[in-house]
Amino acid sequence: MVLSKAGFFHKKYLEMYTNQMPPSIRRYVDENRNCEDIAMAFLVANATGAPPIWVQGRIFEIGSSGISSLKGHGLQRSRCLNAFAAMYGHMPLVATTVKAVDSRGSWFW
Repeated sequence: MVLSKAGFFHKKYLEMYTNQMPPSIRRYVDENRNCEDIAMAFLVANATGAPPIWVQGRIFEIGSSGISSLKGHGLQRSRCLNAFAAMYGHMPLVATTVKAVDSRGSWFW
C-alpha cells in the first residue's frame, strides 16, 4: 500500500473515488477524517487486481506533527483496513515485491 502523499496514480481514479467507490467507504472516511489513502489503495487494487509498484525516489518531510503522531493512530488505521475489507467483501490489496529503480547507474545483464 502506498501513502497518498508519496504516491501517484492516473487521474481516472479520482473520478472513481468520487463517483464509483462504495458510498459506505466515503462516509467512513468523512466521519473518521482518516484513511482516505487506504480507501484509494483499496479502490485502485480492486479496479486493477494489481499491486502498487515501488518507485525509488526521495521525499522530504516538512513536519511530523500530523494525524499520524496522535495516540491510537495505528489502531484506527487497522480498523479502516478491516472495515474496508468488509465493505468490499474481500481484501483487494495485492502483495508485491516489484520495484522500479533508476537503471542508469546499474547493470542488469
